Amino acid sequence: MDKSRPREIDYSLSELQMTALAEELGIGELRKVRLQGALKPLGKRDWRFTGHLGATVVQTSVVSLDPIVNRIEEDVERSWIDGLAPVTADESETPEDVDQEPLGDRIDIGAVLAEALALAIPDYPRGDDEELDQTTFTEPGKEAMSDDDAKPFAGLAALRDKLSGDEDE
Repeated sequence: MDKSRPREIDYSLSELQMTALAEELGIGELRKVRLQGALKPLGKRDWRFTGHLGATVVQTSVVSLDPIVNRIEEDVERSWIDGLAPVTADESETPEDVDQEPLGDRIDIGAVLAEALALAIPDYPRGDDEELDQTTFTEPGKEAMSDDDAKPFAGLAALRDKLSGDEDE
């Protein structure tokens, strides 16, 4: 078999794999998880995957605590580069190209699927018609601080407006 020929990828998860990945990601349930695309040689030793991830994710709403069903549709791109040094530090700067990985002895499409899905699921899921109400608290007799007041340049903008108003008088 020619190791340098392009390969079509059509990877779907079994029920058992979806259950295990949902547990690992800390979400309620996964349905219909599929990664499709092409893995092609890039130069003499490097590889490039371009494809599409589709998955149905069931999470708990952060507003109502009801189950929320979201459909994930994400384009996925990864490159495996021969000789690229792996990041080994506990803390490091994010590389310029986050889609590049060192080329090892194998390419794990399942790991690509899991990482792409983990990055695509909503951090704070809520239903389309759900919104957080704004509640303000303050001491009796004082005006509550609003979100606009907390913005870093709100005070400067108010001062600018006040000064420009004084100049017009």
